[in-house]
Amino acid sequence: MRRNLAAPTAVQPILFLLPILMIVGALIVYKSSTAIVVLGKVSVAGSLTLRSDVIPTVGASEAGLLTRTLNYFFLIWPALLFGVLIGGAVSTFMSPRWLLQALGRGSLRSHIVAGFGGAPLMLCSCCVVPIFTSMYERSARLGPSLALMLAAPALNPAALILTFMLFDYRIAVTRAAASLLAVLCIGMIADKVIGEMRPPLEADNISPKVSVRIHLLRFMRSCAQIALRVVPVIIIGVLSSMIIAQWIPVSAFMSPHAKFVAVIVVATFAVPLALPTFFEIPLAIVLLGLGAPVGAAVVMLIAGPAINLPSLLTIMRATNWKIATTVGVSIWVIAVVSGLVANSL
Repeated sequence: MRRNLAAPTAVQPILFLLPILMIVGALIVYKSSTAIVVLGKVSVAGSLTLRSDVIPTVGASEAGLLTRTLNYFFLIWPALLFGVLIGGAVSTFMSPRWLLQALGRGSLRSHIVAGFGGAPLMLCSCCVVPIFTSMYERSARLGPSLALMLAAPALNPAALILTFMLFDYRIAVTRAAASLLAVLCIGMIADKVIGEMRPPLEADNISPKVSVRIHLLRFMRSCAQIALRVVPVIIIGVLSSMIIAQWIPVSAFMSPHAKFVAVIVVATFAVPLALPTFFEIPLAIVLLGLGAPVGAAVVMLIAGPAINLPSLLTIMRATNWKIATTVGVSIWVIAVVSGLVANSL
């Protein structure tokens, strides 16, 4: 039997949105405090050091595959936990009707709203996938769900500030413009690929008549279900991307056609590569130090944080391989075009 999604009272949304707002607020405080520390160190040192025990420098491998994978999860686990908690809260406390009202019916408007909602989260691509999964399941809006997922790493305010601090303004502006283009356009492209939007979930468990204890149990169950669905996929994706990181051919940067070849090579490796927050920046610096053209660094700054193999696998599991391929290829194309433009400046 179809459950009627009756319009909520004025007080009801506030009561149910409060847990989500509290968790999101705690995440923003956590990420902002970390970002302030990093920004302070960079303003003093003038550089950002790459942790080679997580991501190997190009052409080198200072730590083993399993060691780097474990180090990666030790580094991201607080943010991943926040992602699971927010995903569980959205599934438990967010009504599909409220999501549809917040996003609106206009395609561009909904992507802008979702993008502005995702950017302050400052999560890496792995850690934001639980939120994408819950938002898509509750709203049935693929485009805005992807916009939020891409905005969290690609439009991370602290990462953009660091880019302007450490690189030429042309590189920084190109990164910001390309990332904004990806957030606003890729979701709309995916909507065209998937075709007709499916209806939102019929079941709506948002009811003030249900006890706090029941809602708490539902929240814990939602978090556990999201973790069981998402974390194994992330582990597989991270392991695979750590292997990919060791295959980047340094010879591509020494080619007489390096300006073009390096952009293609870096884009192809950067799209599936799993990077913690800010790691794209020292990697771009390493590429420039190896003699790679400016476009290669731009590609790493755009494609590195925006998407990775774990998040693409999650998208594929939530939708289908066509959508995951569309997202990956779109990021690749935007990064390559941006890199070639940067080479010509």
